[in-house]
Amino acid sequence: QVRLVESGGGLVQAGGSLSLSCAASGLTFNTYFMAWFRQAPGLERTFVAAVSYGGGARYYADSAKGRFTISRDNAKNTAYLQMNSLRPEDTAVYYCAAGRGGYTNYEHDYDYWGQGTQVTVSS
Repeated sequence: QVRLVESGGGLVQAGGSLSLSCAASGLTFNTYFMAWFRQAPGLERTFVAAVSYGGGARYYADSAKGRFTISRDNAKNTAYLQMNSLRPEDTAVYYCAAGRGGYTNYEHDYDYWGQGTQVTVSS
């Protein structure tokens, strides 16, 4: 059974930082692209960042470039999202996802999802 478990969300003031983790089990981790998506209240889930199988290639939404860093540790079966210079508009539930098909920012191309972790940025 595949499980993705996010952690690290919370409440932070604008300008602050948070580090999210996604622990994976039940899959061969280094054969999956890993990605982060987010969903704000009343809005669709949107792509944030993705990292390739070995971590050598990283992709970001425009809103995340320069502020967020995605990474992975294949020895620990864990993906990370370091978020700096947070803004109130970053408030959302953040989800990690795993996919076999290479880079995509389309959520339906990902095979497995975590339950999400809430990030709230106060102004």
